[in-house]
Amino acid sequence: MKLYIIEDEVLILNHLVEMVKNIPFIELLGTSPSVAKSAQEIPLLKPDMVLADIRLKDGDSFQLFDEIGIEDFQVIFLTAYDQYAIQALNMGAFGYLLKPIDEVELTNLLSKCFHHKEQERANQQQLAIARENYLANGVSTLKRIALKSMEFIEVVPIEDIVYCKSDKGYTSFFLKNKREIVVSKGLKEYEILLTAHGFLRCHQSYMVNFLYVNKYYKEGYLQLLDKESIPVSARKKEEVLRYLENIA
Repeated sequence: MKLYIIEDEVLILNHLVEMVKNIPFIELLGTSPSVAKSAQEIPLLKPDMVLADIRLKDGDSFQLFDEIGIEDFQVIFLTAYDQYAIQALNMGAFGYLLKPIDEVELTNLLSKCFHHKEQERANQQQLAIARENYLANGVSTLKRIALKSMEFIEVVPIEDIVYCKSDKGYTSFFLKNKREIVVSKGLKEYEILLTAHGFLRCHQSYMVNFLYVNKYYKEGYLQLLDKESIPVSARKKEEVLRYLENIA
């Protein structure tokens, strides 16, 4: 697992480097003391995991990840102040550690992240198979999906789902009749199933049914038939173009 560390206190950084050297599944890609350097290096080095101090001399790492996103890697925040915990977890962090960093706690959390990453790779392989099957053969024979909200379980025709939006562990399904159903599961729980029906995860927070796509704008968003706009992340652009070519 490829690791990048953001820490501006030299003694703490050196201690972290020494600790991760003893973990066999970790490859240290680089380190940074600042938001500016991290913003340049992380997109180029493409780590699987980032250990990030929250308060840095030129800003904080929350600002950094708002700018570059965290959809391509996991984040463990490092802080001396536990009041940041909720903000860190709401941002989608894998976890956080309080300073001074305990070596056993760090190793255990990195190990959990490693196994999570391996499972994620297996899921991505399944998604790739589902995408290729859809592009080659069309949609799956399954016609409906059961969505469990706080009040009820509703069976919905898959073709009636226009798009899905995830937020902090919940997923909202937006239907063609303008109804919204909110379920207490993340979007990943539905991704493989819906991919087999012509849906695409075009952004960390969005999955869209291409039956309802009208236009793709090079600025980075899809326009639906009802004129609503759905963002497309830079790393999903090529997949979006492939889907559009398949429709054509």
